[in-house]
Amino acid sequence: MTPSTPAPTAGAVAAATPRRGWRLRLSRDRSLLIMTLPAVALLAVFSYAPMFGLITAFQSYDIYSGFWYSPLVGLDNFTRLLQDPIFWHALENTLVISAVQLVLYFPVPIALALLLNAVASAKVRTFVQSVVYLPHFFSWVLVVTVFQEMLGGAGALNMLLRRHHLDTWDIMTNPDTFKYLVTAQAVWKEAGWGIIVFLAALAAIDQTLYEAAAADGAGRWRRLWHITLPGMRGVIVLMLVLRLGNALTVGFEQMLIQRNAVGRDASEVLDTFAYYYGVVNNNFSYGAASGLFKGILSLILVLAANKLAHAFGEDGLYRR
Repeated sequence: MTPSTPAPTAGAVAAATPRRGWRLRLSRDRSLLIMTLPAVALLAVFSYAPMFGLITAFQSYDIYSGFWYSPLVGLDNFTRLLQDPIFWHALENTLVISAVQLVLYFPVPIALALLLNAVASAKVRTFVQSVVYLPHFFSWVLVVTVFQEMLGGAGALNMLLRRHHLDTWDIMTNPDTFKYLVTAQAVWKEAGWGIIVFLAALAAIDQTLYEAAAADGAGRWRRLWHITLPGMRGVIVLMLVLRLGNALTVGFEQMLIQRNAVGRDASEVLDTFAYYYGVVNNNFSYGAASGLFKGILSLILVLAANKLAHAFGEDGLYRR
């Protein structure tokens, strides 16, 4: 008589089930995982590996001594940073430009997505999408050049005003309106690209809801208010959280190109401050301290915005 095989214990079954589930998922999603490897490698090389350089924020870094032999100075660079009025002015400019872009730029992709979604003709919708996507692929040099040709002192607008003996507008070199100028440039360049996510959110809304609302007598605006916007709310909140996390990055190239035209007082932001007072002046530790301060502040903004999203019943970046 052969001995019977002992039944597996509950713990062994529980341990084996997750392992089997992981193997099945890896086998099923192998192609997708391979496709993500270049993106992961890109992030690892250009985003995560450079974080090692943050140690210079706590050193008196010398390019000839390197990381290992430069002396540690603790928080001296941060103390100096917080006592620098130029740094506080750069932070103020960054926050003001970011606030203007949040109010004037963030709603534009949502409105464009709603307008495109309302277009019945597929050919017209495809044409408009192609036109508004195109500026995303332009460099900031080209974008600023286009605005200079349109709004500069010798641009098309001022030429037209002179021809009709009217006063010209000082737009490209006016420090007082610079924040609105860079916002307009960002809208023209990026708004079309930003509608992709919102169009996907609109496509995910159940069309039977619109049919039922129309059968009940709801007009276009009621369907927009009670079906479309609630259906997009989760994506809007998510994009808002991401936008706040990126609020302190307002366009390094854009500011650098127009710095001489409007002056340092109007165009100095945290990124240009780190460049000019860190890299250009060979004070790498000071620039690293400024960059680390910006990163910590951005993290605080993301966590605060995500907590606010939870308070309104949305998932945000992650669930509670």
